[in-house]
Amino acid sequence: MKNIFLFSITLLLTTLFVFSCDKDDDAPPATTTIETAEELTAALDNIYASAEAPGFAVSVVKNDAIIYQEAFGKADIAAGKDFTNQTLLPIGSISKTFIAAAVVKAIEEGYFTLETNINDLLPFEVNNPKQPNTAIKVKHLVTHTSGLLDAPDYYLAAYHILPGEDLTGLGAQILTEIGAEQRQTIALGDFLAAYYLPDGEGYSPDNFANTAPGNTWNYSNIASSLTAYLVEVATGKDFKVYVQENVFQPLGMDDTAYDLADLDAQHVAQLYWDEQTPFPKYTNDSYPDGGIHTSNEDLGKYLTDMMKGAQGQSTTLFSQASYEMLLSALLPSGVLPTYVGENQGVFWFLGNGFILHDGSDPGTACDLRFNEEGTVGSIIMTNMDASTDEHEEAFTEMATAILTAINEFSDAN
Repeated sequence: MKNIFLFSITLLLTTLFVFSCDKDDDAPPATTTIETAEELTAALDNIYASAEAPGFAVSVVKNDAIIYQEAFGKADIAAGKDFTNQTLLPIGSISKTFIAAAVVKAIEEGYFTLETNINDLLPFEVNNPKQPNTAIKVKHLVTHTSGLLDAPDYYLAAYHILPGEDLTGLGAQILTEIGAEQRQTIALGDFLAAYYLPDGEGYSPDNFANTAPGNTWNYSNIASSLTAYLVEVATGKDFKVYVQENVFQPLGMDDTAYDLADLDAQHVAQLYWDEQTPFPKYTNDSYPDGGIHTSNEDLGKYLTDMMKGAQGQSTTLFSQASYEMLLSALLPSGVLPTYVGENQGVFWFLGNGFILHDGSDPGTACDLRFNEEGTVGSIIMTNMDASTDEHEEAFTEMATAILTAINEFSDAN
């Protein structure tokens, strides 16, 4: 059931959506049909009417300002709650860009560098049995070239339904079918040790690629969370606290958190398999790789700062040089598969003039992107599912229509 990654969506939307500032300056202006916020709202209303999403929210940032931010549909159909700019939902793998921010902050504070051997920092050793004489460095983790792989069954079993949630509905059955039990969360360090240490219950040689670090790209959720744990160990602070203090608070993201218990339940969206099938509330032991819950309003603050950082115009989170490190290409040419993009920064993907990341989990699909100049960017957040081929196709169709409308609007403004 679970399509853990949305790379096909990323590629399709990236090739379809080109901001006006990437066009030939000498070319004649394109005919614009969506010029005002009212016209964009009308277009998005029409998209919502024909889409399968319970609700969605959109932001458009241009020249350091949010020029459009609206929400459509329902955050909770049964309760009749509207989806608003304050509605909270998980953003999936966009959370990895917050691991990236934490890594860059820790580097700036002198805890390690991109060249640091991870075993110089971790309380347990992570060794690839197929490449025993090679060193995995921080730079390999943040570019998915560490040789550490995801075992799908182990990763899916990291999802678990929160205690107290109703297990009788179809949404709960769907989650249990992929291995999600109702239980307490396993501590991050214990989860990782069980996967990477030879005596761990999740350990297997299949958790490792037979390739030296830096040579082959393999997207890994669990290795991403290992990166977060590395930050936690090196700084001596719980990773959630470190991100809260160094990212959320400086940006004024006051309604953003990893744990549902830390959020206002009245603003938390209901997630859906389809419009008739809500999911129970769930979380993941590997929480750093996809566990952030936020709103269109808060994520807009983050996007705006990342775009200013791309321009060399922000020092809100760290120095200008650190923003440059975060968003610059780190891989040799040809390492990143072409279906993903052209290169990779610290977890951010680079391609076709864009810096971007998307994310999906059961009942949520999101897209965050901006052009490499940092002048135009967008957010899409929805409480629809994109974890099967059919659902992914429905999300792609809706997101493509939204991005096309946004493109027309941003061209005119």
